[in-house]
Amino acid sequence: MHVQTYLSFDGRCEEALEFYRSALGAETTLLLRMEDSPEPAPPGVLAPGSEHKVMHASFRIGETTVMASDGHCLGRSDFQGFSLSLAASSAAEAERLFAALSQGGQVQMPLAKTFFSPCFGMVADRFGVSWMVIVEP
Repeated sequence: MHVQTYLSFDGRCEEALEFYRSALGAETTLLLRMEDSPEPAPPGVLAPGSEHKVMHASFRIGETTVMASDGHCLGRSDFQGFSLSLAASSAAEAERLFAALSQGGQVQMPLAKTFFSPCFGMVADRFGVSWMVIVEP
């Protein structure tokens, strides 16, 4: 069995993909727009004018694939109850990644030495996605 993360950005998926490319070196491997669907969405499922929005995207951060979309663009993007954990190879890399994810976001726990890691911190990025950045001992 394989579990993958799927994020819905409520109309901001392309912006998020670019942010993760810039901040984390993410690579978009697939991008399909709503207008690419061979069948139109049922009435009321998508917000009007969302045909150019992202129906489905896959992107890689290191060895991990994350999937994403704009969702239904109906104002329901809420990233609560989970975090993505990002393992850095050094404190310097953790600081760089944490700073990049913090741009326009909110630091939940500043990077610091803990009993379980030489460097650990938590941040919600500008899209509300929670990240834990850790240097494994």
